[in-house]
Amino acid sequence: MTFADFLSSIFTGNNLALAGAAIAVIVAGMGSAKGVGMVGEASAGLLMEDPSKFGKALILQALPGTQGIYGLITAFVIVLKIGLLGTPASLTIGEGALLFVAAFPIAIVGYFSAIKQARVAAAGINLIGKHPDELGKAITASALVETYAIFALLISLLPVLFFTPGA
Repeated sequence: MTFADFLSSIFTGNNLALAGAAIAVIVAGMGSAKGVGMVGEASAGLLMEDPSKFGKALILQALPGTQGIYGLITAFVIVLKIGLLGTPASLTIGEGALLFVAAFPIAIVGYFSAIKQARVAAAGINLIGKHPDELGKAITASALVETYAIFALLISLLPVLFFTPGA
C-alpha cells in the first residue's frame, strides 16, 4: 500500500463527517466540564457555610453543562445522517466537509459560552449566599449567556438536518 492509497483510505467523506461529530462533542464538552467545575468550586464555599442551599447551588452548577449536551445532540444527528447506526451512506469529500464544518458553531460557541456562563453562575452563587431569595435573578443572568449557545446549536443543526447524502 502506498502512502497515497493510505491517505485516500483515511481521508473520506464519512471520516470527515465523523471528525466533525467528534469535534462538536469534545470541544463543547470541554467547555461544559470546565464550566460545571468552576461553579462547583464556588458552590463548595457556599455549602461549607450553609448546606441547606445545596438545591439552589445545584441548579446554577448544572447550567453550563447544557453546551456539552448541545454538542452531543449535533454529533448524534450527524451520525444518524451518515447512517452509522443504520444503512451507511458513502459520502463524497464535499458532503463530509459540509458536515465537518457544520459542527464548528456549536463546538466553538459551546466551549466559550459554557465558560462565560459559569462565571455568571458563580457570581450567582455569591448572590444566593447573601440573598437566598434571589435565585431567579441568578438563573436569569446565567440563562442569557445560554442564548448564544442555542443560536450556535441552530446554526449547526440546520445544515445537518437538511442534508441529504447524494443529493
